[in-house]
Amino acid sequence: MTYLRTAVWGPAEFVGLPPARLVRKGVLVAVAAASAIFGTALLGAWTGRTALADGEAGLAVVGALVVYLVCAGAGRALVGVTALLGVCFALQTPQAAAGVVLAERGRVQSVMVTSVEARQSAGADADGRWLCSVTDRVGVPPGTRIWRGCDGSIRPGDALAVVYDPQQRVPPRGVAGPGPLRGLAPWGAALLVAGVTAVVRSYRLPGHCEAA
Repeated sequence: MTYLRTAVWGPAEFVGLPPARLVRKGVLVAVAAASAIFGTALLGAWTGRTALADGEAGLAVVGALVVYLVCAGAGRALVGVTALLGVCFALQTPQAAAGVVLAERGRVQSVMVTSVEARQSAGADADGRWLCSVTDRVGVPPGTRIWRGCDGSIRPGDALAVVYDPQQRVPPRGVAGPGPLRGLAPWGAALLVAGVTAVVRSYRLPGHCEAA
């Protein structure tokens, strides 16, 4: 049972609270991983590098974090939880990074709605979103469809405020909506908690040897 607990949850060979240096190490590892995941997506969105902006680099960082935790002797369950949260966080970062870019250098303009679409008979798609097609304007490419700020009250011919990137490296979006990091924060916090816990519980006493 001791071996099974160690393999699943990590050895955690300390009495009472974990050593402060171990907690600092866990925080450093988790923060570095989360920062690298979001930082690569933000760099990709800012510079227009698709390989970074679409989250692939973030997934590579998650893979590196998993390898580190396995080599450190973290419990398998905590490694799995951390990997799952890391993947979810990495998949959320492209939209958040694009929102940060638009918040920093985006320009707002009013466009005219040409059509309003719904994907389900109930009047909205699976996420409860309406899609507004808008007229082509500077910074708004042909075929652009906006869901932020678009709802059942919008009709063709109405004006809709959108924010666009003058360098056209991220797609335009409606001005209405939550802050770009609001939806990403819970995933980041969960990843930090899981990462710190995995590192802390990987601790073994110096000179420890497992029985054959």
